[in-house]
Amino acid sequence: MKHPLKWALLAMLALAICGASADPVDARPRVARGRSFEANKTFGLGVMLGAPTGLSGKYYLGADTALDFGVGFMRYYRGRDGIHLHLDYLWHPVSLASVPAFELPVYFGIGGRFFDFDDDNDEAYAFGVRAPLGIAFDFNRAPLDLFFELALVLDFFTGYREDVGADVNGAIGLRFYFQ
Repeated sequence: MKHPLKWALLAMLALAICGASADPVDARPRVARGRSFEANKTFGLGVMLGAPTGLSGKYYLGADTALDFGVGFMRYYRGRDGIHLHLDYLWHPVSLASVPAFELPVYFGIGGRFFDFDDDNDEAYAFGVRAPLGIAFDFNRAPLDLFFELALVLDFFTGYREDVGADVNGAIGLRFYFQ
């Protein structure tokens, strides 16, 4: 795939069109609970742009907990190009805004990642621990969410000139919810 960013943008546009044409009853009404967040969706799949750029998914396990996963590419990331996979357990403790159109939950979590990469001199891989922190526009009347996330990462390298490295990943994305 020569231009992953172009394909990711096209996929995001297609998901936005699908979401805009969805029947408003696809997203269930929320129970009024003050400032706490309660999910009204179950499983979503979409795209993310940044570090990494690729597919993003989210599966709500309960009212305020979820599994978040991503599969994508990181290009020219600190001199490293490669495939990135991650899985995080997320908590959504509070919603900063609760209006008829959307909820604005803050979330944080803990998870792991695998990064298979090469740079100018080495082909190697890393296993990492991720600590994401993010905010989502979780739409009430459409099966969509739009998110922005930063994740602190501690990588343990294999076959590389470094043993351990720390970094911050950041991505913005859009997901369409099927349930």
